[in-house]
Amino acid sequence: MLKNQKGFTLIEMLIVIMVISVIMILIIPNLGKKTGDVHTKGCDALISVVQAQADAYQIDTGNMPSSLDQLQSADYITADQLTCSNGDKLSISNGVVNASN
Repeated sequence: MLKNQKGFTLIEMLIVIMVISVIMILIIPNLGKKTGDVHTKGCDALISVVQAQADAYQIDTGNMPSSLDQLQSADYITADQLTCSNGDKLSISNGVVNASN
């Protein structure tokens, strides 16, 4: 009666678990490395958005903003847009938006 039943043996299950473990060992470290790239690209995108808002402010008022606080108080940017996701703070100097630690 037991010979007619089909199923996986313990050895087959161990092999499958081992293969899945090897795949995870190869994939998980690469995900950790990509986190830095995501933060960098996100910060670059935020800089572009804030730069566009600074340009819009200049078009509307005729003057380039002297600080990001000036943009925020005029409702061109929000408080969340003053800092990148990696912790870098944005600043504006001579009409150019930059990020710095």
